[in-house]
Amino acid sequence: MPITLDVVIPCLNEERALPVSIRRLHAFMSEAMAGYDWSITVADNGSTDGTPEAAGALSAELPEVGWIRLEQRGRGRALRRAWTESRADVVAYMDVDLSTDLAHLPGLVSAIAEEGYDIATGSRLLRESEVVGRTLKREITSRGYSLLFRGLFFTSFRDAQCGFKAASRRAADDLAPLVEDNGWYFDSELLILAEKCGYRIRELPVHWEDDPDSRVRILRTAWEDVKGLLRLKFGGVGRARRQLRAKHQ
Repeated sequence: MPITLDVVIPCLNEERALPVSIRRLHAFMSEAMAGYDWSITVADNGSTDGTPEAAGALSAELPEVGWIRLEQRGRGRALRRAWTESRADVVAYMDVDLSTDLAHLPGLVSAIAEEGYDIATGSRLLRESEVVGRTLKREITSRGYSLLFRGLFFTSFRDAQCGFKAASRRAADDLAPLVEDNGWYFDSELLILAEKCGYRIRELPVHWEDDPDSRVRILRTAWEDVKGLLRLKFGGVGRARRQLRAKHQ
């Protein structure tokens, strides 16, 4: 039987971008991921525009597309629910703007399905990576944040926040419920907990183009990230390890 794959697209108030992105992703996966039994899940987290209607229409139009609705906002909250409710062998996600070149998707999934890694993540900070259109402010913030979490946790990965990740069924079931953050820091917390709990991570260089319409508030997000790092440093990692040991006893 083919390996099952579920690609999640978390979104908030994306009624215009969603149809374009989902049709583009669907067309790509129809060709490039033909060896998998794949699906796409739109995870609407608290949209107040026409995103639910757009997601419903796409689901009716394209049999491989489904959608879920969360009344509360938060990308992390949406990913946690979508990943844990999915029964696919491999779960992945990418941002709705498709900033990461879709050509990297087969390699991301293959790292889990064929190479045996628990989590695969795109990286904009490796030597081979290509980043287009990123402002100096965002570049400095990203590299500064990388130095910070690597100094605190001595991680092997450099880019924790790239919106392009995949996980095995086991890793998703084990780790996603342990991630406490419901927002943008979900990515960092997932990777740090994974590495500190012994899961294998594959970091892949990607071609990434900045979205000029990005709604991420850099300073506010950076402060939330710092608070999250301190929470993990002083108790969070140990708590996760204890919970995992209890689960697998």
